[in-house]
Amino acid sequence: MIHSRVCKLLGIQYPIFQGAMAWISTAELAAAVSNAGGLGIIAAGNAPADIVKKEIDKIKSLTDKPYGLNVMLLSPYIDEIMELVLSEKVPVVTTGAGNPSKYIKDLKSIGTKVIPVVPTIALAKRVEKAGADAVIVEGTEAGGHIGELTTMVLVPQIVDAVNVPVIAAGGVADGRGMMAAFSLGAEAVQIGTRFVCSKECQVHDKYKEIILKAKDRDTVVTGRSTGHPVRVIKNKLAKEFDRLEKSGCSIEALEELGAGKLKMAAIDGDVENGSIMSGQIAGMIDDIKSCKEIIEEIILGMKENYQSMNNIWQ
Repeated sequence: MIHSRVCKLLGIQYPIFQGAMAWISTAELAAAVSNAGGLGIIAAGNAPADIVKKEIDKIKSLTDKPYGLNVMLLSPYIDEIMELVLSEKVPVVTTGAGNPSKYIKDLKSIGTKVIPVVPTIALAKRVEKAGADAVIVEGTEAGGHIGELTTMVLVPQIVDAVNVPVIAAGGVADGRGMMAAFSLGAEAVQIGTRFVCSKECQVHDKYKEIILKAKDRDTVVTGRSTGHPVRVIKNKLAKEFDRLEKSGCSIEALEELGAGKLKMAAIDGDVENGSIMSGQIAGMIDDIKSCKEIIEEIILGMKENYQSMNNIWQ
């Protein structure tokens, strides 16, 4: 076990979280990451409680290691999902799209570790005061819904502002990225796109192929005018978003265009008309490995970079 407060807090071997990605982060992927020593996380997304329960039941049959559930606070089923979390005693809950403070007391009363995703110093302080066990700080390099600040500038500012452990997310795919995150003061990393290209990920093969083919400038941000920007890989849908936004169309029209498009790409394999959410690190990914191999490669890479840094100062 790496000497990190996050590992001790959660009982995991390596301070590596698998990012929660709707339609992608299923029990199979999460279990594989947990079994490999990291923290696998199921994405509840906007799914109803009965669907989420099936995923929880499945992961319990696939691993006896700690796992997490990511809860979207804007979900229409949020109250049902939180009741499910309490009844199932989910060991770790990460949250997104809002302030989870009103739920933290109940979650902690059953021993659940609560780790919100925070895009600002203000929210980081607020959830720490409410009892959050740690915070995930995600930079704009990440795939899917993003903020404006980069991982490089946001992580150290929040590390300086709070006393709970910080997990860095956005732009991390290998040991070099993990070492950089630790240099900024983070005590763990959350990785999404790299785990999409794993053997255990259930996403459509065409989705994986697009990421494997991606170059350094192949991701774009769509939907800025809606107030909910999303980073995706360029395709026909992304170009249509760009055209409509430049034409000054309504937010409602843009939201209608985006509805159901992630499922279209991730499950149905329509990578032209669907939404291929991916981080900027897609350009670094060129193979598909097991989650165990990915984690071992990241840890080895971090050790090698640590040794290189030591050599510089000798």
